[in-house]
Amino acid sequence: MKKEKQLDATGHRKFGIRDSLAYAAGDLGCNMSFALKSTMAIFWSQFMGMRLWYPILLIIVQVWDAINDPLIGSIIDADRRKYKRNKFLQYIWVGSIGLIIGGACCFLPITGAQPLAKAIIFIAGYIVWDAFYTIANVPYGSLLSLISNKPADRASLSAWRSIGSMVGNMLPMVLLPFIIYDENDNLIGQNVFIAALIMGALGFICFQFMIRNTEVRVDTEVKLNEDQPKFNVFVALKNFVMNRPAVGATLAAMGMFIGMQGASTAVQVVFQVYYGEGMSQFSGIVQLFAMIPIVAFTPLARKMVTKYGKKELAIVGSVCSIIGALGLFVVLPQNKGLDLVLYIVCQLVYSLGLGIYSTVSWAMMGDAIDYNEWKTGKREEGVVYAMHSFFRKLAQGLGPALAIFIMGFYGYVENDVNEFGESIINIELLGAQVGLNMRWLVAILFLVAAVMQFIGLALIYNLDKKTLAKMNADLGRDVEADDVLTYTTAEDNDNLA
Repeated sequence: MKKEKQLDATGHRKFGIRDSLAYAAGDLGCNMSFALKSTMAIFWSQFMGMRLWYPILLIIVQVWDAINDPLIGSIIDADRRKYKRNKFLQYIWVGSIGLIIGGACCFLPITGAQPLAKAIIFIAGYIVWDAFYTIANVPYGSLLSLISNKPADRASLSAWRSIGSMVGNMLPMVLLPFIIYDENDNLIGQNVFIAALIMGALGFICFQFMIRNTEVRVDTEVKLNEDQPKFNVFVALKNFVMNRPAVGATLAAMGMFIGMQGASTAVQVVFQVYYGEGMSQFSGIVQLFAMIPIVAFTPLARKMVTKYGKKELAIVGSVCSIIGALGLFVVLPQNKGLDLVLYIVCQLVYSLGLGIYSTVSWAMMGDAIDYNEWKTGKREEGVVYAMHSFFRKLAQGLGPALAIFIMGFYGYVENDVNEFGESIINIELLGAQVGLNMRWLVAILFLVAAVMQFIGLALIYNLDKKTLAKMNADLGRDVEADDVLTYTTAEDNDNLA
C-alpha cells in the first residue's frame, strides 16, 4: 500500500530530512566540478607546457569570472517566464548538463597544439565551464530561501549544505591523486580529462537527485522596480572604499585566496618533488587531516561567536593561522618522515584558524552592509556584495598566477621537451633543491595569507562586539543566535582543504 504524502497547511509536502538531503546533494554536485580547479595549474604548467602563459591566462579568466557572476545572476533575476517546476530548478538542470562538458573542456589533452591555440583552448574551456557552473550555483544558493520560510528549516538546509560541500570536497581530494598521478609522481594528463568527465557525470546525478526531491514552498513572484537606479561601477567602488568594515573583510578574504590558492599550486609540487616516492598519490589523504579541526570547531562556532563576538573570534583565528604558518618554516630535509609530521601538525593549526575565520566571514560582510546603512542611511547590499565578490574572484586568479610566477625564480622551469619538441616541466628532473624551495615557498605563502587576514580583521574591520551591539540597537535590530553565522561556500571549503 502506497504511503500517503503528508502535506502542510499550504498544500505542499511537509518539510523534512528529504529536503535537507536534496539540498546537500546540490552542493556536493557543485564540488564535484569545482574540486578540479586546483588541478589546473599543474595540468597546464607540467602536461601542457604553458608555465609562462598560465599566470596571464588565469588572471584574464578570473576577471571574466568576477564579471560573470553578477552578469548571469542578473539574467536569471530578469527571467519572468513560467516554468513547470521552478525557474531556479530549471537553470540548475541546464547548468548540471553543461558542467559535464564544461569541466572536461578545461582539461583537453591536446599537447601538440601551438601555444596560441592552447591559450585559446584554455580561455574558451574555462569560460564554458564557468558559465555553466554559475548557471547551476547561483540559483542553487537562491533556492534555500524558497524551500521554506521558517528559520529552523533554513538553518537545517544551511547545515546540510555545509555537509554536502565538505563531503563533496573530501571525496575528490582523496581519490583524485590516485587517478591523476602515476607511481613516479608524474601527472597523467589524459587521466585528468577522464576524471573531469566522471566528476561532471557524478555532479549531474547529484543535481538530478536534488531537483527531483526539492519542494518549493515560497512564492517567487517578484515585481520589477522601474524606479531602481542603474548600477554605476564608479559610484559603487567609491561607496565600497568608504565602508571600512567591508574593506577590512575583503582584504582578509583576498589574503585567504591569494595565499591559500597560491600555496595549493606549490603544495602539489612539494609532494611531487620534495616528499616524492609516490607521495603525490597520498597528498589528498595528508590534506584531509587539515579538515579535522574545522569539523571539530563547527559545532562550537555559534556559541563561541555569541559569547566573544565575530571580529574577536576571527582575529584569534588569524593569529592561529600565523602561528601555524611560522611553524611551517621548520624544515627538516634530512628527515622527510619527521618533516611530514611537522607539516601536518602545522597545517592543522593553520586550518583551525582559517576555519574559524571562514565560519564568520560572510556574517561579517552582512554586518558591513548594516554598517553602511548605519552611517549613510542607505543599505546598498547589492553594491557591497558585488564589490566584495569581485575582489574575491580576482584574488582567486592572482594567487595561483603569482605562485607560478614566483616558482619560476625558484627552479620550477621548463627542463625537458615532449614528443612534439615543446618545452615542458619534467618533475623527475627538477632536483632536490627545487623541492626544498617549494617547501619554503608554501610556508611563505601561508604566512602572507595569515598576515593579510590579521591586518584586515584586527586593524581595518572596526565592528567589534560592543560597536556591533550599538549599531544593531540604533538600527532597531534584534539579532538572534540563528542570525550570527552563515555557512561557507564551495570556494571557501576548497581553500580550507
